[in-house]
Amino acid sequence: MTAHAAGFDVCAAVDQPVVLKRGEIRLIPCGFALAVPEGYECQVRPRSGLSSKFGVTMINSPGTIDSDYRGEVFIPLVNHGPSDFTVERGMRIAQMLILPVPPVKLVEVEDLDETARGSGGFGHTGHV
Repeated sequence: MTAHAAGFDVCAAVDQPVVLKRGEIRLIPCGFALAVPEGYECQVRPRSGLSSKFGVTMINSPGTIDSDYRGEVFIPLVNHGPSDFTVERGMRIAQMLILPVPPVKLVEVEDLDETARGSGGFGHTGHV
């Protein structure tokens, strides 16, 4: 929506309004397909406004559309909010970015190099 926005808005292409009940997950059609170039992925992310105002977000965030997928784009929305939420045609429900995926080679090893953090995770620093 703005000149410096990083992502492309993704809109709902529902035929009629869809009521997303509290706690419900629904796949919302977007009415388009795309061909992501080889060596790239399309990351699909929630919209901050829907999340912060209504508690509506994506159940798998970020989602990935691989370069070999050719079907219609659907957004898996979940309603974590206090009320039912209605998705209407044309409503901006997600955003997507096309990003490079560097080629990597996985190598099995017996040991990993040491770091100051080590295996600490999930709040190990005591800071939230």
